[in-house]
Amino acid sequence: MDTNAHMMPVELDVRVFDELDRLLAADADLVVPTAVLDELEKLSAGGGTEGVAASVGADLATRCRAVETEESYADDAVVELAESGEVDYVVTNDKPLRDRVLDCGIPVVGIRGHATLAITEP
Repeated sequence: MDTNAHMMPVELDVRVFDELDRLLAADADLVVPTAVLDELEKLSAGGGTEGVAASVGADLATRCRAVETEESYADDAVVELAESGEVDYVVTNDKPLRDRVLDCGIPVVGIRGHATLAITEP
């Protein structure tokens, strides 16, 4: 899961974990790169809706297994996991990141319609 996936509940009114349970499995092994956790922490220090969304996202990220990557930039860390084959899906609403992940042959879960997630195959 990338940074904006964790911020979707506030920014887009999406119940991300309920939607992932619906699409995948209730016992799916959800992972988050530590670079994403770092980015959420930095963003949560800011004000406004973005800061609130990042703070909520950081709290929600505790439901995921944190994984270390070589990359320190969040998007690159997500791509590193996709390239390594360590993940079966990537959850993001970031179009450039989505395209990079699809190029790795990994399906992407993203927003489709209002408050609904869907899978895009490579």
